[in-house]
Amino acid sequence: MTSLSEEVLLVVKKVRQRKQDGTLYLMAERIAWGPEGKDRFTVSHMYADIRCQKISPDGKAKIQLQLVLHTGESTTFHFANDSCALKDRDAAKELLQQLLPKFKKKTNKELEEKNRMLQEDPVLFQLYKDLVVSQVISAEEFWANRLGINNTDHALCNNKQEVGISGAFLADIRPQTDGCNGLRYNLTADIIESIFRTYPAVKQKYSENVPHNLTEKEFWTRFFQSHYFHRDRINTGTQDIFSECAKQDEKGLKSMVVQGVKNPLVDLLSLEDKTLDEGYGICTTPSTSNSNKTVKESSNSAIIKRFNHHSAMVLAAGSRKGDTPNDQASETSSTDGNSRDSDFFQPPVKKVKLQEATEFEDLQKEPRPKTVALNLKKSDRYAHGPVPLQSQQYTTSQDIINSVSYIRHEMVNYVPNLTQVLSSTTATSAIAALSPGGVLMQSGAQQAIHQMVPSEVQGELKHLYAAAGELLRHFWSCFPVNTPFLEEKVIKMKSNLERFQMTKLRPFQEKIQRQYLSKNLTGHLEEMLQAAFNKFHAWQTRRMMRKT
Repeated sequence: MTSLSEEVLLVVKKVRQRKQDGTLYLMAERIAWGPEGKDRFTVSHMYADIRCQKISPDGKAKIQLQLVLHTGESTTFHFANDSCALKDRDAAKELLQQLLPKFKKKTNKELEEKNRMLQEDPVLFQLYKDLVVSQVISAEEFWANRLGINNTDHALCNNKQEVGISGAFLADIRPQTDGCNGLRYNLTADIIESIFRTYPAVKQKYSENVPHNLTEKEFWTRFFQSHYFHRDRINTGTQDIFSECAKQDEKGLKSMVVQGVKNPLVDLLSLEDKTLDEGYGICTTPSTSNSNKTVKESSNSAIIKRFNHHSAMVLAAGSRKGDTPNDQASETSSTDGNSRDSDFFQPPVKKVKLQEATEFEDLQKEPRPKTVALNLKKSDRYAHGPVPLQSQQYTTSQDIINSVSYIRHEMVNYVPNLTQVLSSTTATSAIAALSPGGVLMQSGAQQAIHQMVPSEVQGELKHLYAAAGELLRHFWSCFPVNTPFLEEKVIKMKSNLERFQMTKLRPFQEKIQRQYLSKNLTGHLEEMLQAAFNKFHAWQTRRMMRKT
């Protein structure tokens, strides 16, 4: 049932699939299920094809595990062993939790770039079909040195943009009742990452306790039951492992208050509520219920303090690069209400900040290029340009009269001798050159051939020229052959040219011959390929001579 190279990590018996008993196998790269009494798998899924797994709620009659694929399909397994069904299901679930992230499909930037190029360029797509799909050359050879895809991918990896954190990610975790007076929280990988990025102290506690002291389920259960999550509670349990986290947050919040906001354009004191303005109010008598007021004010201040700290930590998570130290002071040093740039607001910069707030680049005058004034001594020459020198030799009227009389004398004494004007060989070549199909009649013949060749054949000929040009580009780029890699490539490209000639060019030549097209449309292609073959043979001959 399994190949010899596959490693079986877990075997669970008495697992039903579609009401049929069988055995579940978790292997190194896939999960499979086979019915009892048969030596083959009827269900097999690669881990890379699985999007997520789901389990049945506690208390349900059937203990099930569901696999959801990237295609949207799902497969459900029912653990039917009465004695240890829940244990078997949890073992399979925990093993899948470890294996699925390793095979999680990641977006291939290079593949996306290639698909975009093929969709935007029909000529490139046709060239890809002519060369790669028909197996003339490999896909790696086709994409080599084409628009710097590797450089683009490398730049994308280096300039990866971090996704921000929603300020309400904790409020989005809505608990559901499990039917037994309990609450059930559904945590995804994104929510856990958001908690770790926002509260590094929780991440530190996670690394200290999981899986050494607590399981992952027990850790998150304690987190949602802790005073750290429910900070409106007054009393803190002594067994709460998150009590230290709250103390660190209190220190960080005090440091932020002491540091203050150094941006001169931000005045948080102006946001303070004033019920009575200065000079118009009266002194109010102190209330007798000081204790109730103190409790109320303390609860309100605790809520406001929690909101402020949560907002500061969300902003810090967006500006934090990678893993930060565990020191809470260093984590919150840049979250003083003015983001990362607060440390750079020094008094000399106040004028610059005011200019940025009051001046707009769109309303500024465009800077004109600096010009150099011309010092012209004679402006007429600059306006009219250079004047050519005129010849000083003139023909007189007597020279003209003598020339006319000479021509008249020659015309009177002219005796024609037509037999000695052209030789018979010259006359025959002139008639042949001026006949249809002759040397001097090529323009008319080309127009007739253009009309004779169908548009379908013309389009196919264009594709052949594009494919041949691509192959010849790779071939000629190997010269001079001075490395072992280029030697291997030029031999491979020569075989690719021969394969192109046999699989593409020869069938096209036979096709135009069947259509009685007398013109040799592929003569130029044959010449280009023959020039490449001659170059290869010359290089191979010199190579053999150097070896001998």
